[in-house]
Amino acid sequence: MALIAMEGIQERRRLPALLPKAEWMVLGLLVIFVAGLSFAPLLRLAIAAIAPAGVIDFGHVAELLWKKKVLTASTNTLVVAVLSTMLAMVLGTIAAALTVLTDMRFKTAWVFAFVLPLMIPPQVTALAWVQAFSPSSPVLGLLGLSLHDGGRHPLYSPGGIILLLGFYHAPLVFLTVRAALRRLPAELVEAARAAGATSWTLIFTIIMPLARAGLFAGAALAFVSSISNFGIQAMLGIPARYPTLITLIYQQMNSYGPSALADMAVLALLLSTLTIVGVAISGWLGQRNDVRVDGIGRSLEIRLGRWRPVVEAASWLFIVLTMALPLSALVATSLVTGFGQELSWKTLTLVNYANALVHQASIRNAFLTSLLLTSVTVVILMAVSLFMAYFIVWKRGPLVRMLHLFSELAYALPGIILAVAMILFFLKPLPVLGFSIYGTVWIILAAYLSSFLALALRPVLSGFAQVDRAMEEAAQVAGAGFLARMRDVVIPLVAPAAVAGGVMVFMSALNEIQVSILLVSSNARTIGPMVVFLEEGGSSTLAAAVGCLMIAAVLILMLVATRFSRHLPKGVIPWQN
Repeated sequence: MALIAMEGIQERRRLPALLPKAEWMVLGLLVIFVAGLSFAPLLRLAIAAIAPAGVIDFGHVAELLWKKKVLTASTNTLVVAVLSTMLAMVLGTIAAALTVLTDMRFKTAWVFAFVLPLMIPPQVTALAWVQAFSPSSPVLGLLGLSLHDGGRHPLYSPGGIILLLGFYHAPLVFLTVRAALRRLPAELVEAARAAGATSWTLIFTIIMPLARAGLFAGAALAFVSSISNFGIQAMLGIPARYPTLITLIYQQMNSYGPSALADMAVLALLLSTLTIVGVAISGWLGQRNDVRVDGIGRSLEIRLGRWRPVVEAASWLFIVLTMALPLSALVATSLVTGFGQELSWKTLTLVNYANALVHQASIRNAFLTSLLLTSVTVVILMAVSLFMAYFIVWKRGPLVRMLHLFSELAYALPGIILAVAMILFFLKPLPVLGFSIYGTVWIILAAYLSSFLALALRPVLSGFAQVDRAMEEAAQVAGAGFLARMRDVVIPLVAPAAVAGGVMVFMSALNEIQVSILLVSSNARTIGPMVVFLEEGGSSTLAAAVGCLMIAAVLILMLVATRFSRHLPKGVIPWQN
């Protein structure tokens, strides 16, 4: 029977790739899903930008782009994105080299702490830094390092934005460079050592040039993330009156509402162009010259010797200064009744947490709305990613490639661009149904499904790549239908990967701000933008409490994912060394 089944499988592989009816139906549903939530809104955005009145009008586009405020915002966007990316490249590369190439101790704990800021919402990170280095900072006051009163906060400046963006996105570079370093064959390094090369010579003339593709891939991620990081740019740039494209879109939409959509579409298109150009340049730099190597990388270690205690102390000091100090200031601010009060047993209070969880209906409802939307998003995307990965990995074809492309595009573009596209697409009443979802939680759900599909899909693609298809094909030869094979054979094999993708989506969407900042309304609020709204309204202590609760939720999810990581495909948990 086994021989007959194998012969059937081989014969099927020689046949044209004709999909059965059930597979065509599922593929059709996937096309409707991706087209309706990614392709159609982005196409509507492009049309609104170049043909706002139904007729192509490049004159209006050029006039808008040459306005002084747009030129200033564009220049500022490029400045902060490029400089923060350079800072992230330096920090991320050093971190990757230390954890992969050296015998530094306690690597797992250090990697967890280094990657943690990436999991914390950027608006909370910005708030923590602002409160940590304000003249009335309770933490700096305890350390005797209080800044002088008067003058602008040092972080309300271009330098402050660049610094925080660089720190925040360094883990992105770290993850890609670490993956590249792990693939290097140790034989090359051993040969160089035998020839008398020092450790510094190894790193700068052999290891880093070979890992260049990973370095520039990380740079591309950091550049895109810097351009689209609304939380940090808004929390620091708006008070500093240092506009960038993303904050200009936000302020214009707040000032003029849907009447400004045509102009905002042009700005969104400009922002997406900068993003694509930056990624293209980074990819071109990473592919220059052939740096491919043969062989499989194995453990590679450069001993630090007598410098190990110094390197370890410097590494943990960096964690203390960039993470522990700001977060401790955030916690201290959340435990007093007034911003700037000294934390003591007399001033210690939990009233801010009580207000956030119980007494403030708007905050409580925002928490519940975020939890509901995130949970629904996770359930839907886990199901969609399982079927979509099946076609991407095992069926392929131009239509499947297009689905994959648009899912990645919706994730890669700045979230505020997707928000503008969603408003344009869903502002008018839906066909047949006759009502609009603009201003409701449903438009936020649609944006989440579009934005996070690629994030849910990636671990599942890795899971499919590690599964032998012979079992699924044997079930097909035995007469099992498509849905039966998915239920009984495929899904049990890749379910851990789907769960890992669901965890990553949950952590990203629960406190999300990039997409929802333009989509929230008085009737539909999520918790991510609440920190910005509270800080703008002068409720700094309440904003700090909300930020601490958001961080606590992230930590719990990270610890749960770590606890069950042995059941997940290797590499899907980014903070594991």
